[in-house]
Amino acid sequence: MYKFQNLKPIEGDASFRKFFRNKIKNKSSIVVFAKREKFKNLVVYDAINKILNKNKILAPNLYKENYKKGYIEIQDFGDNTIFKILLKKKNNKIKYFKKILKTLMQIQSIKNKGIKDFKKKKYIIPKYDKLILLREAQLFCDWYAKKKLIKKNRDEFNKNFKRITKKLISNLQLKNNVFVHRDFHISNLMLVNNRIGVIDSQDALIGNKAYDLASLVDDVRFKTPITFKNKIYKYYIDKQHNLNKSKFKNDFDILSVMRNLKIIGIFTRLAIRDGKKSYSKLIPRAWELIRIRINNQIFSELKKLLNQNFKKELNAN
Repeated sequence: MYKFQNLKPIEGDASFRKFFRNKIKNKSSIVVFAKREKFKNLVVYDAINKILNKNKILAPNLYKENYKKGYIEIQDFGDNTIFKILLKKKNNKIKYFKKILKTLMQIQSIKNKGIKDFKKKKYIIPKYDKLILLREAQLFCDWYAKKKLIKKNRDEFNKNFKRITKKLISNLQLKNNVFVHRDFHISNLMLVNNRIGVIDSQDALIGNKAYDLASLVDDVRFKTPITFKNKIYKYYIDKQHNLNKSKFKNDFDILSVMRNLKIIGIFTRLAIRDGKKSYSKLIPRAWELIRIRINNQIFSELKKLLNQNFKKELNAN
């Protein structure tokens, strides 16, 4: 069906995409197949990569596209994710994170928010508005609470959860005015010729400056002590000019908690609906990250609600 001779499957992600390495002699590329959400996973992904490359941020170049047959062929960055590198304890984690933060600051300085996609149409990165944040938080109710709570308790929980998360999101202080990758963590960052390569960027939106830092620092897949988190956070803050630190910290905490509630919902969905049971193992880690941030006074109502319904999970050691 496809004119590729040497396709070898490679590990995928939490999406509906399938990835293959196409190797011919000494050259290789990655072929991405998408049966579902084709526009986002093929057209948008390439458009975002073009915007990143245009701004001197390393992202996979497009070699070939066939939208009708549901694939794109892109540049192969290899297998050297920062996650894999940092699993080796001898590596200097701070050094790599500082390099990543410089890339993040480059990403956040992107001014042009649109580009012509491979279908010859102008793609403009949408806003990461409050409705999207609310919809994402709701995934916690739709999948995790639905699984864990009896219906009577669940209906009451869902009503209060929606009210409280809406209030929290309305308390965000910063403008939605920077490029947000939305899944900016070390499994989506690669070392390519001593540069940071950015992958999996198809969900990018224009949003809050604190979001991608929260995603990086409070990474559910890569456990780091609070002292390390604080060091990375401080390094980023110290590099900022004209930043209201209290507003930023307020948004960082809210977005970290919202993101991890969303992750619990998504990972439960992946386990139940898609049979990807391994994601369930990361749910306690997401609870741990929520526990780190939820002592901020702004979360008093949410903390009380979660304690009433998920006391064991929230307070686990």
